[in-house]
Amino acid sequence: MSLNKKYTQYLLNILPINNYTLSRKEVSLNISANKIIPIFFFLKYHTNCQYKIISDICAVDYLNKLNRFEVIYNLLSIRFNTRIRIKIIINELQNIDSITNIYKAASWWEREVWDMFGIFFVNHPDLRRILTDYGFEGYPLRKDFPLSGYLEVYYNELKKRVVYEPIHLSQKYRLFEFNSPWNRKTN
Repeated sequence: MSLNKKYTQYLLNILPINNYTLSRKEVSLNISANKIIPIFFFLKYHTNCQYKIISDICAVDYLNKLNRFEVIYNLLSIRFNTRIRIKIIINELQNIDSITNIYKAASWWEREVWDMFGIFFVNHPDLRRILTDYGFEGYPLRKDFPLSGYLEVYYNELKKRVVYEPIHLSQKYRLFEFNSPWNRKTN
């Protein structure tokens, strides 16, 4: 048995993990959203783990699934030169506990996931938009986000703010398709 398999078995015996995958010497753990705080606390401070650095937090949207979002945390242990990936699968109405009390750098990543996907992080100290304008409606990286509309958004230098104006097209009889490109049927 290799060192990674032994280590993975060690984690499986200690942590409440739903399932895991092991590929290319990296461990991926699937956990439930309500166990996030104790598991991340363990992974950061336990002597045999010491995942002190959070590389990033990202999300994936699987539109056709009941639990459509997968939030992925990538951690790094400098001491043991290992990486671990933690995955949490939630639906669009579920919240996730913020891990900013454990990893300060998670604040920025959680704000980005909130802004792009609309996944709410409970107890986050400053959960506000980070990549889009404050008046922006919707979440751009969701698969059901509309790709066409009636408004143009740009920064007006004279007004010193972001301006929303109706789109004026010079072509007459232009055909607009208001269907989502994700719903198109292909042959």
